[in-house]
Amino acid sequence: MKQVECVPNFSEGRDRRVLDAIAETFRAPGVKLLDFSADSDHNRAVATVVGEPHAVAGCIVDAAGLAARSIDMRRHAGEHPAIGATDVVPFVPLDGMTMAEAAALAEDTAQGIAVACDIPTYLYGEAARREHCANLADVRRGGFKELGARMKTLDWIPDYGPMRPHPTAGATAVGARKFLVAFNVNLGTSDVAIAKEIARRIRERDGGLPRVKALGVFLAKRRCAQVTMNLVDYEITPPIAAVREIARLAQELGTEIAESEIIGLVPRAALRGTTAAELRYPRDLEERILENRLV
Repeated sequence: MKQVECVPNFSEGRDRRVLDAIAETFRAPGVKLLDFSADSDHNRAVATVVGEPHAVAGCIVDAAGLAARSIDMRRHAGEHPAIGATDVVPFVPLDGMTMAEAAALAEDTAQGIAVACDIPTYLYGEAARREHCANLADVRRGGFKELGARMKTLDWIPDYGPMRPHPTAGATAVGARKFLVAFNVNLGTSDVAIAKEIARRIRERDGGLPRVKALGVFLAKRRCAQVTMNLVDYEITPPIAAVREIARLAQELGTEIAESEIIGLVPRAALRGTTAAELRYPRDLEERILENRLV
């Protein structure tokens, strides 16, 4: 049986009622909810689901509809960039599934969200039809506030759905990709300027670590600065490499790493050859291993 992983991100991390309702949409035949985490500072929730491809896609459309009814992007505030209530929906091929099939599933799902929810959708990653849409950061640039103006330009006409943002739910990016490690490092300082400087130095686009995307943010609830990252290819830059470079830069800038956090689940190979102590991860790494939840 073909299996796919999907890691939808929702622009809500504070309202428990909404979060529980979204999680419930993934309790369906042929689908398994492996992990569901939310963060109030980022105001974002991330689900990790696996299952039969079309069953997973159906749950995604249902979840997008619920999110559209429950989340108002006009009032959304959080540290993570976002263009929509259901902000991004990446598909990752698992057993018996190719990347091309994951991209086709992304396309079907993007069309399904557009038709069922009246939400414009963009195809990104391996599913992108247009080269300038391949990079998710480019699709989300400017966030919800600039979405309407961007959609009036030829380059940012959506792949599916209306030619304007949904008034409260914005737009959704749907794509296919390899495994990605969402990895954050909290610093022993509340000075967000330090986090921003470290993020600038380590991200690939500014000449830093290859296949790393990074931002510096302030976490009000925890009163600390954070370097939040997407490690797009852990085989090239694994979490331990990011931690070592951040530790070096933090010391240079007069601070240190307080702890790290892993968002969602990661393949065992991404953590091979390291320990929780080396990663400054305060819990058991085994709880974040994807293969442990697939059993």
